[in-house]
Amino acid sequence: MTAMSDAAERRAELERRAAEWRGCQKCALAAGRTQVVVGAGNPDAGLMFVGEAPGFHEDRQGIPFVGQAGKLLESLLGEIGLSRDRVYIANVLKCRPPGNRDPQPDEIDACEEHLFAQVELIQPRVICTLGNFATKLLSGQPYGITRVHGKPQPHRIGSVELVLYPIFHPAAALYTPSMLDTLRADFAQLPELLAERPAVPEPVPVMDVPAVPEREPEYAQLGLF
Repeated sequence: MTAMSDAAERRAELERRAAEWRGCQKCALAAGRTQVVVGAGNPDAGLMFVGEAPGFHEDRQGIPFVGQAGKLLESLLGEIGLSRDRVYIANVLKCRPPGNRDPQPDEIDACEEHLFAQVELIQPRVICTLGNFATKLLSGQPYGITRVHGKPQPHRIGSVELVLYPIFHPAAALYTPSMLDTLRADFAQLPELLAERPAVPEPVPVMDVPAVPEREPEYAQLGLF
């Protein structure tokens, strides 16, 4: 099989799975959603972002990261010469939790196979996990984002060898503007990570610092920030 035909088959399979997932009834979130937010972007992207869950606008539009956090993500991508149509964006959960609450363990368990299938089909070189939930799920480690952000980790998800790169969720900078400098510094490493897949050490545990909220609040999503 040629590389071109393999890529075409992966894209077709991703579309087939996405159509199937849009009817998912595996957890209680199905009852309150407007629609399933599968993911969006380039299915051949070398860089994939994984956030937490859809919010108000995402649930209405069916596209991840279209609220204020999404606008900030696009701005940060632009600063390193990228745009959202050159990456792929998804979330741990494909349906919005009521009131933007944190994902529950049973919801993550029900939804994680969708995300793992996306990784297998997209085959990114780098996955940038945004916040605690995505980082803990995809790393398989209990370390919080304050401990591991900005520290790339060689990782394997299914058959895909990649670099896992945890950073704070952009919504953290909506709550705490001083976090923007940290986000910019972490984003600045992405071009080098995409250019080559360097061997990097495992994250070194450091002292925990107080966690900052990673979800975008309702009033931010409604444009009141």
